[in-house]
Formats: sequence, C-alpha cells, structure tokens
Amino acid sequence: MARVVVLFDFDKTMIDCDSDNWIVDELGVTELFTQLLPTLPWNSLMDRMLMELHSQGKTIEDIAECLKKAPLNPRIISSIKSAHASGCDLRIVSDANVFFIETILEHHGLLNCFSEINTNPSFIDKEGRLRVLPYHDFNSPPHGCTICPPNMCKGLIMEKIRASVSAEGKKQFIYLGDGAADFCAGLKLEGGDVLMPRKNFPIWEIISTNQRLLTANIHEWNNGEDLETTLLKLLNSIFTEEKCSVGTDQLVEVNCKFLTSSITTHDTFSNALPVPR
Repeated sequence: MARVVVLFDFDKTMIDCDSDNWIVDELGVTELFTQLLPTLPWNSLMDRMLMELHSQGKTIEDIAECLKKAPLNPRIISSIKSAHASGCDLRIVSDANVFFIETILEHHGLLNCFSEINTNPSFIDKEGRLRVLPYHDFNSPPHGCTICPPNMCKGLIMEKIRASVSAEGKKQFIYLGDGAADFCAGLKLEGGDVLMPRKNFPIWEIISTNQRLLTANIHEWNNGEDLETTLLKLLNSIFTEEKCSVGTDQLVEVNCKFLTSSITTHDTFSNALPVPR
C-alpha cells in the first residue's frame, strides 16, 4: 500500500507544451482555432478542431503520430519511473483528454506507472472522429470554482482523490503543476503535503501573492532536471524518515543521517510491477 501519492498535471508539467496547442499548430488548424477562440469554451473548441481535422482527411493515426512527437524531457521520464519503482501511487490531474495523455504515456513506456488519469473523456464516434467531452458535464450545475475553467475544477478532483484513499491510512501528497487550476488543487493540500509549482508559470505568479492561503510545503522547479532532482530528493527524505521511525521503541537509537535511500536516477526498472489498469 503506497503511503505517498504523487499527482502530476500533464500539459507544460509532464510534457513541455500544451497538447491541445501542439495538435492545432502541428496539424495546421491554428487560423480557425484563433478565429473561434472567443466564441467557445476551450474544451468545446478542441472538440470542434478535432472534427475539423477529420473533415480535412486527418485520421486518428495521424493525430497519434503527432502526439508522439510532443516534447517530453528524458529526466521527467526517469523521475516518473523512479517514483513508481519506489512504490509511490502516481496519478494525473489534467485538463487535456484521455486519448492525448494515454497516447503519449504509452509511447514513452509510462502508462502503467499511473494508477489513475483524471482528465476530460474522449471517444471515437461512429464516423471515426475523435471527440472530446468536458470532465464536468456542462448540463450539470456549475462546479462553482472561480479559479478553474467551467469544464474541470482540479480542487474538487483533489478532494475526491483524498477521500478515495482515506480508508487506507495516512497519505502524503505531492502535487506538481504549472497553471492557475493547479493552484486550486494546491489549496486542498494539507500540512506535510508538498506543492511543486513550475517557476515563472501562472501558478508561480499566483503563489507569489497568495502564499498565505497554502498550508503545504512549497518546492519550486523550472525544467525537467529540476523536477527530477527536487522530486527524488523529497521522496528520499520521506522514505528516510520512515526508516527512522521503524524501531523507535528499540533500545538502540537509529541515527538517521547515516541512512540512505535506494531511489536514484540510475535505478533499473525491470522489477517494477505494472499498475493494473
């Protein structure tokens, strides 16, 4: 049973771009996207763009091949594999969509590292078009959050995740993100949890003027190397503390500074068990 739950945003956190913009720009519908942007919610606009791509003869395979080229820093790949191999419960909270995220993760051998993907649903309709739906049904009452977009409140998702694992005992959460909605999720973190905001991105600007609203510890990062170094250092610290707490009732005191963690960026992962999906 994992005691540490690591939650990743996807766009501009895990991959170094916005997956929606990547598809729009790389497949040549930027002009129409820009024209329609003032008239539709983002999620509905992406559904419209995917239908437009289908009308232009672009296939699901074309979209998948484009997604596989989206930039993903190798250091982030290794950090995800290290965290998974150490026994952490890894999850995604993203305003992208299921098809985009699963295609990219599978391409990089990361899909089985994650126990759950919280994102906008997607499906292929009877005409063979990729469609995207809002995570929060627009026909339902609004979620009421003024920070997040109307199709998804990451704070509510964070509350749902915390409630779903509460029966398993005390958990420590680490949340990584870059956007304003990730700040909303960060507001649901508690003391002892960690928020890892991407520096010089929207979440960082919000934190700079609203840090008093947060109870979690804050550890910023800037790029893939920073993310890996910071995340693995945090996990090393957590697991070292766990080692120290074992046997505290024994007569011989354990000196924690002599303990080292097995989590490194050079571990091999052949023995990591895939997470059932």
